[in-house]
Formats: sequence, C-alpha cells, structure tokens
Amino acid sequence: MKSLQQQTDEELMVLIQAHSHDAFSELVLRHSDRFYALSYRTLFNQSDAEDIVQESFLKLWHKPTLWKPKRGSKFTTWFYRLIVNACHDLNKKKSSQEYSFNDDDHDQVIEDDHSSSQLSDIEAALKQLPERQRTALNLCFYEGLSNKEAAVIMDIRLKALQSLIMRAKTALKEYFNLSEENDHANN
Repeated sequence: MKSLQQQTDEELMVLIQAHSHDAFSELVLRHSDRFYALSYRTLFNQSDAEDIVQESFLKLWHKPTLWKPKRGSKFTTWFYRLIVNACHDLNKKKSSQEYSFNDDDHDQVIEDDHSSSQLSDIEAALKQLPERQRTALNLCFYEGLSNKEAAVIMDIRLKALQSLIMRAKTALKEYFNLSEENDHANN
C-alpha cells in the first residue's frame, strides 16, 4: 500500500471523504503554501490570506463531498476555484464596508495605507489591476497553470481569459512606463 505522501491528491480526497485526519493533514501540508501565496497576491493582506486558506481547508474537512471526483476535475483545480471565490467574496465584502466605516476604523485604514506603501513595485502594480485581471495573471504566471485550467477555475471561456491576460499585461506595461517616466522627471 502507498504511503500518504505517495498518494495523489484525488486519492487523499477519497480518504478524507472517509474521515481520515492523516490524509487531510497531508493535503494541507502539501498545498497550504501554494494556496496562501495565491490568496496573498489576490488580497495583499497576510491575515486575510491566512484566514481564507484556513477557512477553505476547514470547509473541505467539514464538507469533503463538495469535491466530485466523477466530474473529472483535479483536486487542485477545484480548490483553486474555492480559494479564488473566497478571495473575491472577501474583496466584495470589504469594498461594501468601505462606504460605512466609522472613526474606530480610521487607525486601521492609516495602518493599511502605510503597509501598502511598503509593497514591492510588482505588488503595487498588481494591486492596481482589476480583480479578474489580477486573478488571471496569478493563476497563469505565478501558479503556472495552463490557460485552460485557469479558465475553468475562473469559470470563463478560454478566449475571455486570454483577453484578461492581454489587458493585464498592457496595464502593467503602462504602469511601469509611467513609473519610469516619473522617476526620470524627479531626477
């Protein structure tokens, strides 16, 4: 019999559906860094990214039958979609709360502004992109997924994904050209 480390994600999911704590631990160890990185590059907030990953894995533990092996999707494709949707939901929730924050939130906003000023140039550029463009880039370039896999995760057609990537590349190029022009103007 294969050890847990030798089993595929899909084999581990079958064991998790049979309530195997060890299989769940193996899956978390195997993938938590990858899913945290995606969450962070989507949210640009360490605490939120950690929460998303933890909540998503807890959801997997409590409802492992949400993953349907007969549909033919790989575990990672399915879980990427879960993570992406959770990040998008959190962003929507936060943007709706921006309109109704009170004075107690003022210190947090200042702290967030300060921490965002410390982002690297690439993170700052990515943060300027619309959420769907940023997600497409994250999945295809940082996560190394194929365009087809990323389109499935984002629940869009392949052509739509390619269009998002092209627009994102154009926007990043413009961002860095403007940034470079501003640097030359200030010197």
